[in-house]
This record gives sequence, structure tokens and C-alpha cells, in this order.
Amino acid sequence: MIKNKLQTILYEKKDKVAYVTLNRPEIHNAFNDTMISELSEIFDHIKEQDDIRVVILTGKGKSFCAGADLKWMKKMKDFSYEENLEDSLALSRMFYKMYSIKKPTICLVNGATIGGGTGLVAVCDIAIATTHAKFSFSEVKLGLVPACISPYVVKKCGEGRCREFFLTGERLTAEKACRAGLINFVVPLEEINNLAEGITKQLITSGPEAIGMCKDLLSKVPEMSLREAGEYTAEVISKMRISNEGQEGMNAFFQKRKPKWTE
Repeated sequence: MIKNKLQTILYEKKDKVAYVTLNRPEIHNAFNDTMISELSEIFDHIKEQDDIRVVILTGKGKSFCAGADLKWMKKMKDFSYEENLEDSLALSRMFYKMYSIKKPTICLVNGATIGGGTGLVAVCDIAIATTHAKFSFSEVKLGLVPACISPYVVKKCGEGRCREFFLTGERLTAEKACRAGLINFVVPLEEINNLAEGITKQLITSGPEAIGMCKDLLSKVPEMSLREAGEYTAEVISKMRISNEGQEGMNAFFQKRKPKWTE
């Protein structure tokens, strides 16, 4: 249960989908400590809801997320190291909660996405951008670095691309961001919801535990040696085959019926 009234986020659960909308359109959905706290709380809540199968994240208004709120940044400029560290750890923990949640996440990038806003894109499993969306890792222009988002952007785009993007701070078109792997699809604004709906339907026909395990594999296997990965993955598939979901999925396939999780 979400304890407090949300100030910066709109949250709705409809059927099996959770809709999370950044709701500061007057400042292009820039985030501050309140939004970080509320996103963390929402994803803690979603994690515990078995009836939620897919999470869709987007922004209200013309932009997706303009990065850090300038008023918040001005305040942080005069913080001590310890105060800065506390704020930065809250941001890092929020990104990790969003990245590691077992449910599939779809990001709808409806406009400009700058600085830390790109981190919100990178932690989602599937990202769809409108043709007019723009992206930038602009931190270096302020004498800063894209630190907390870097683990997730490097995972998606690779070190080579990130050397270019992080060091130059250039503005990226949606097409270039797509070629780099930051996003998956580029469509006109009027088509973005239809595409998201189609992907959502595909995700809901897949086993929820299997999806969660796929996300675990993607997170853990790249960090393992081939020997470690061989043993770990053999254990994973053996456990999945005898699990209730695995048994139901295989029985449904052989009996030519839909598995129960699609009902």
C-alpha cells in the first residue's frame, strides 16, 4: 500500500498493468528528492502485487524527464559531502529497485530526456520513443558526471557508445539512441500507446516467474565466468522445469491449451 499522497507521480493500476507517470509537466518532469522517494515507494509497492504483470512508465506533458530539478540542484550545490552522498545513494537505490524488479517494465519516452532522465529509460526492460524525442547525457556541460545512471546505460549501450555520449554530452536523436540500444523502438507519438499495448499483451502471455528469472539471468550471467554460468544456468532450468509454473506451461503446451497465467 502506498502510504502517502503522491505529489510528483500519477499512479494507476488497470487490469494487470501498473501505470506510473512522472507528473511535473511545468518543469518537464525534472526530478527532486520527493520524486525519487515516491518512485522508490511505488516500485516497492508494485513488487509486492502479484496481480500486476507489467509496469508502464511515462511522463506527463511534452517531455519525459529533464533530469534533476534546478532548484534541487541549487540546494545541493551548498550541501556537504555527507549530505550529497545521502541524496546520491537515494537516487542509486531508486534506480536499482526499478532495474531489479521481477516484473517487465516498459518506458514510453514521449519527449525530451536529459541527464538523469536517461537513467529512467535505461533501467526499463523495453523503451519506446516518439520520433521527436531527444536524449542527452549533459552532465559534463555542468562539470558533473552521469554517475548513478552509468551502470545501467553502459549495460544497454556498451562502453564504446558511452565514451562518446558521456564525454561529449551531445544531443541524440531518437534514431541514434535506438541504434545505440538505449531504446528499442521509434514511432510517431500517435502510435506509441498502441505499440505498448501490443507488447504488454505479449508479456502477459509469458509465465510471470519465467520473466522474473529471465531478468535475473540477464543481470547475473554477464558477471560470471563460463564455468560459473554453466553451473548456475543448469540449476536455474532444472528448478524451473519442476516448478509449478514450469509444469503448468509444459502441460498446457502438450494439451494444446492456454496456461492458467493468461486467464
